[in-house]
Amino acid sequence: MKSISLSHKEQPEINRIEMIDFYNEATEDYEFWSKDFNMHFGYFSPFKTNIFKRDSMLNEMNNQVMKRLQIDSQKHRLVDLGCGMGATMRHALKQFKNLIAYGVTLSEFQLKQGNELLKGKNGIILKENYNDTTFQSNSFDSAVAIESFCHSGHDKKSIKEAFRVLKPKGKLVIADAFLKKEVSQLCYGSHFAYHRLCDHWSLEKLEQIHNYEQELKQVGFSNVKIEDVSFRVAPSVLHVPFAIVGFALKKLWNTKSLKRESLHNLKGSFYALLSGLHMKSFGYYIITATK
Repeated sequence: MKSISLSHKEQPEINRIEMIDFYNEATEDYEFWSKDFNMHFGYFSPFKTNIFKRDSMLNEMNNQVMKRLQIDSQKHRLVDLGCGMGATMRHALKQFKNLIAYGVTLSEFQLKQGNELLKGKNGIILKENYNDTTFQSNSFDSAVAIESFCHSGHDKKSIKEAFRVLKPKGKLVIADAFLKKEVSQLCYGSHFAYHRLCDHWSLEKLEQIHNYEQELKQVGFSNVKIEDVSFRVAPSVLHVPFAIVGFALKKLWNTKSLKRESLHNLKGSFYALLSGLHMKSFGYYIITATK
């Protein structure tokens, strides 16, 4: 069969379509991971979170991100760039009564179900591309991106758009996995896990952390702080094999089959765990930057 070569412009668009299809079909599976629909890993704080209770760690990640925004008592506009079903927004709205929260997603399922969960709260989810929103410039006090920018390969366009919509002195907080090395420097095992992870979770790529720090500064962000929180995140990652087995058994018992997207999600979760074991190649970071 003749192979088809894709242009640099076509590949990101294909990844975007696959990502939308993945989240339209697999988002409901995340209820098994988190009753609050947190679609990210957690943060372990000794004496504050319970290592055996996943949601306590997942919500602590929300807490850690909010803490770095340093929200005061004034009216505050927050945007979640890649909000999923709005779990982080709902968590923030419980904490801060002065908050107005906006979220953006490309998934129709997340849009509909997320807004149902936000009913009666001071927040809304809109169908927008976080790389090119319709928001006015200088309109938000803060922005967050928890495990979302990876879906467009940590593209510079994402941080440019975040910079544009933030008010002067507004803060951006990113929580995500990054490479510690260039892809060409990964060992065989890391390389294998990395490409399988990207394939099954519809990630365009992961950026190398030091390159990303320089890109944030080039865009115009200042006071860029990079925190390696891999060991704090690791306890929630260790929940992955148990969640995979439990979810698969439940699905097979109820429906006798697994959707294609669910299988991709399960395989992606496995390769996330495998990647996490290669700590010289991968790391999980919380990044804080000021406009």
